Amino acid sequence: MTSSAQTVQRTYLLLTLLTTLAASFIWGINTLFLLDAGLSNTEAFAANAFFTVGQVLFEIPTGVIADTRGRRFSFMLGAATLLLATLLYYVMWQVHASLLGFGLASIVLGLGFTFFSGATEAWLVDALKATGFTGNLEAVFGRAQTVGGAAMLTGSVLGGVVAQATNLGIPYVLRALMLGVTLVVAFRFMHDLGFKPDRESSPLTAVRAVWHGAVEGGLRNPPVRWLMIAAPFVSGVGFYAFYALQPYLLQLYGDSHAYSIAGLAAAIIAGAQIAGGLLVGRVRHLFRRRTDALIIGGVANVVLLFLIGWTTSFALALVLLAGWALIFAFESPFRQAFINGLIPSEQRATVLSFDSLMGSIGGVVAQPALGRSADAFGYGASYMISAGVVALAVPFVVLARREHASSDPITGDEEPVPPAVEPIAGESA
Repeated sequence: MTSSAQTVQRTYLLLTLLTTLAASFIWGINTLFLLDAGLSNTEAFAANAFFTVGQVLFEIPTGVIADTRGRRFSFMLGAATLLLATLLYYVMWQVHASLLGFGLASIVLGLGFTFFSGATEAWLVDALKATGFTGNLEAVFGRAQTVGGAAMLTGSVLGGVVAQATNLGIPYVLRALMLGVTLVVAFRFMHDLGFKPDRESSPLTAVRAVWHGAVEGGLRNPPVRWLMIAAPFVSGVGFYAFYALQPYLLQLYGDSHAYSIAGLAAAIIAGAQIAGGLLVGRVRHLFRRRTDALIIGGVANVVLLFLIGWTTSFALALVLLAGWALIFAFESPFRQAFINGLIPSEQRATVLSFDSLMGSIGGVVAQPALGRSADAFGYGASYMISAGVVALAVPFVVLARREHASSDPITGDEEPVPPAVEPIAGESA
């Protein structure tokens, strides 16, 4: 591996550390924060759904910005937007705003995250190719997942402890400060490599060209299309399951004000991310195809979500939560490597943003719907319903396997980063 490739990886890991640490300050207490502001369960998850509405609205436009103005520019714009949106969210809490106020703030938060989604991963893959990287992508994504898990563990626990020692608003202030640091680091160390933004085309022409490429590389690319269709079911439930754990664990624990316990849910998921990132290099040898890992993981997640809803034991719920999070952590690098191996560099950020958009659409529908089911039947029943929704994704992964995509087989320890332009699976070059 060249020193330049190592520098790219270090920069990616540092940005992952900072962005995840900033975000995770509030992950353990966000639902409690909304409930404390006077929202009901349904309204709290509706506010989260507005966040995903923002992602749906802006995923493709911000992906186009990343492909036409540069991935570094998109990342920095995202950090700045999130900083301002976080402060707006804090103000909404102080004034006990209505659902509409939190909804507007959530949409701006969603906009901020869309500048990150696709752009950061696309920057990494193209920069690695440009600097002669010859390793496998699972290892890189696995290390990032480990770093992100460590940051999430630190931030979520610290956020819960700070909230209990002060109030539920201070973690949001800490998040804003960390985003400021992230913005400075990105300005200093992040540079576009292996990719030249098309700045000569008019905005409308650029949008049409990149959108066409995203459709060709995404929805018209059969194996990628099937995973994109599966995304709303998995991501939609993932959004809800994570944030519902905060009040659900407090309910099982028996103390609605034990905010540090709420942070424990995020800490367990962070620990699973660390373990998954460290072990993914070994786990990959257990499978012949990446889709095999995704299918088995999908079935396991259905069972674990059902059991989380079924149990009334706080301790058993934590064990099941750890298992669900670990499976999720194993799946992510396999899915990332599968999709990145099938999309061209010019539209990589936009295709990845479109993939994220599909997951966000699931969040828009699932969060308020499952939040309503929690109001009507209880949190346990809502997790059982969630298991049924995730089960709907498994057949689409099976269809992706049947396409025999070039990025599906796992062959040896060393795999090159995918070329800048690769033929669409199932079509001639």
